[in-house]
Amino acid sequence: MSAPREMEPSRLRRICASAQLGFVSTAELEDRGEVLFGQTRANEAISLGLDADAKGYNIFATGPAGVGKRTTLQSRLNEHARRREAPGDWVYLHSFREPRRPIAAPLPTGRAQTLAADMRRFLEDARRELTAAFDSETYARRRQQAAEPAEREQEAALAGLRQEAQAGGIAIELTPAGVMTIPMRGDRPLTPPEFAQLPEPVRKRYEAAIETLGPRIQSFLTKARVLQGEARKRLRELDREVALFAIGHLIDELKQRYADCEKVVGWLAEVADDVIENLGQLQALGQEPPSGAPGSVPAAVAGGQTGLARYEVNVFMTHEPRAGAPVVIETTPTYPNLFGRIEHQGVLGGGFVTDHRMLRPGAIHRASGGYLMLPAAEVLSQPLLWRKLKEVLRAGRIRLENPAEEYALLPTTTLTPEHIDLDLKVVLVGSPSLYELAYRLDEDVRSLFRVKAEFDWTVPWDVDAERGYATFLGALARRSGLCHFDATAVARVIEYGARMAEDQNRLSTRFLEIAGIAAEASQCAARQDSAQVRGEHVEQAIEQKVQRSNLIEQHLLEMVRDGTLLLDFDGRRVGQVNGLSVHELGDYSFGRPVRITATAGPGRGALMSIERETELSGHIHDKGFLTLSGYLRERYGAERRIAIAATLTFEQSYAQIDGDSAASAELYALLSRLADVPLRQDIAVTGSVNQHGELQAIGGVNEKIEGFFRACSVSGLTGRQGVIIPATNRRHLMLSREVAQSVEAGRFHVWSAASVEDGLELLTDVAAGQRGQAGTYPPGTLHARIEERLGRWACLDDRERVLADGTWDGHADVPATAAQASTTRARTT
Repeated sequence: MSAPREMEPSRLRRICASAQLGFVSTAELEDRGEVLFGQTRANEAISLGLDADAKGYNIFATGPAGVGKRTTLQSRLNEHARRREAPGDWVYLHSFREPRRPIAAPLPTGRAQTLAADMRRFLEDARRELTAAFDSETYARRRQQAAEPAEREQEAALAGLRQEAQAGGIAIELTPAGVMTIPMRGDRPLTPPEFAQLPEPVRKRYEAAIETLGPRIQSFLTKARVLQGEARKRLRELDREVALFAIGHLIDELKQRYADCEKVVGWLAEVADDVIENLGQLQALGQEPPSGAPGSVPAAVAGGQTGLARYEVNVFMTHEPRAGAPVVIETTPTYPNLFGRIEHQGVLGGGFVTDHRMLRPGAIHRASGGYLMLPAAEVLSQPLLWRKLKEVLRAGRIRLENPAEEYALLPTTTLTPEHIDLDLKVVLVGSPSLYELAYRLDEDVRSLFRVKAEFDWTVPWDVDAERGYATFLGALARRSGLCHFDATAVARVIEYGARMAEDQNRLSTRFLEIAGIAAEASQCAARQDSAQVRGEHVEQAIEQKVQRSNLIEQHLLEMVRDGTLLLDFDGRRVGQVNGLSVHELGDYSFGRPVRITATAGPGRGALMSIERETELSGHIHDKGFLTLSGYLRERYGAERRIAIAATLTFEQSYAQIDGDSAASAELYALLSRLADVPLRQDIAVTGSVNQHGELQAIGGVNEKIEGFFRACSVSGLTGRQGVIIPATNRRHLMLSREVAQSVEAGRFHVWSAASVEDGLELLTDVAAGQRGQAGTYPPGTLHARIEERLGRWACLDDRERVLADGTWDGHADVPATAAQASTTRARTT
């Protein structure tokens, strides 16, 4: 055993020497933008994921909140994207063969907008050319020439029919309803009344003549229909020839311009055919309201389009040729935001319509050819979203769809656009626990997100880290309009970073917290009309942050001052010690002393924690408490049973407790009770303990020491008060200046101990003792007293084990009869 070591004031916190930082103000430092220092492990993983071309090398970035995961990732993605070429464009086009299945056509980078503009000009030019062609005298003459042969033949047939009818006194007239036969008297047609008054023989003669003409009239009508059909066919061919001549060169120019886009060339050919088949609609251009204008109605109903909308181009994705690969940060990954949507528009009279122009891209589409960063929690918490994302990454392509259709009660008619090929890296950003849960529950995480980029919450405190902090503060000042920081302010921020890391050799990477302190310090400097942030401004910002959150701590200190919380800060007590706990309040943590007491007597080796029995303790505390039994057996139970019944509790504690940092305090209280030796109440203790009595490091050591210091301060510092911490916690000390100065002035003390025995000797001023070669402890030592008392309790327990038939369990000095055992039991009671 080694004696407890009192910590020197210089070891209670690490000081950053501002004079050694190498600059006067952060204004002198190079602006590195959003680049954060450290995180070598994460940056190497990110590089692997970005450089790997194999499928499945997407990135899952993990780490605590506020360490700059998103900032670092965005910076790395932008840097990598600048070195890559911009991806191609995509457009959606109306399908003339399958109107409900819009065509997805790829185009070279920057050509989508050009195609859309070219199609608008084509429609204008086509209307002008067609109007000029069909209004020309040449077209009128050719149309007349095409119709004349049929007209002459029809007139000749009609003349022959009239001549034959005239011989029977019948006149023939052509009407829209067909051929009319009219009885004649000389040159005058008979009216129906006149025809009815004719003598019967005359009427029958007319009727016979009309009946005779019936087959001839039917033959004439059949021939007329054939002639008219041939005429219409010749006129259609003429119109097609004229229209093709008028717009053919326009289509040919477009085909030549987009010769490298096979789908577009094929679609342009279909456009030419459709324009020729629907000349009237194109000639009506300008009479429809523009697409999207107030009062306009999309020219589509469930994919069947009319009007000129089918010639429009939906620029679905487009990129600037020199912009590099896209980087998309989607913070609200709903299904439409991520995978796109098919929009619908209401029409007068009810109902909804849609067409290829109402297909909208999502973040997946916009990121194709580049990178997409998503919050893992939002994606994984929505099964439909996660399932679709996995499907897209596996297939390497995506098709627009409305997920509500899958759950619709009745099927509806809508569009089913062609899929679009994708090539992108997806980066999920989440907590370590979320990654572990997803990795364990979903095997697709292993195949689709093969790169884990793990961000550390601390970095080594060295020259590079100090320069990194300074560069970060300088960039923050420029970006957020803060005052620049002088060297003393940067030094104070670095010390604050070590305090957050709880390590004299490391600095925190929780840059969100650092940025908050920096912003408040800049405000303090501005209020004092200071051009730069100085060290005292950083101290003020830290104090203000604490003051905003320490209301509960202040109330507890008031309860200590007025005696509501029963705590002793002087004197000695048997079986009583001041332990230390930490209260977590979200953005603020503080330590407070708590009285721990122990009672003990003869028993059957049972240790009871009241907190455990009342379910006010967590699993880690229970583990630490159960370790005490192992320590007792290791120290005193090698040759006999531990005949003890002990109870331990946290006095005036009514909330859930957890952690094993109170194990040493509980053990001190128990050993004090067993040895009947009082413990100093002006010393608080903390530390985990193992079964061999070695003190182990705990968390929150700074808050615990400062909590006991404040409690002693409100009760009055005596110069003897202090805290015992595990020796392995020495490097974690970054105490406040107030505590360090009090230690330096001798008003407060901090000791480090390696074992329970070290702490016992300081708390009792009695030697703990070591077991000698004879297997016994030196007389008068703490262990000797405890072993002697446990031995007496074991004898009492042996007497209690008398069997009903008077036999014993092997101890010769125990009474041999049941009557003697009964008398002994009564006397003991």
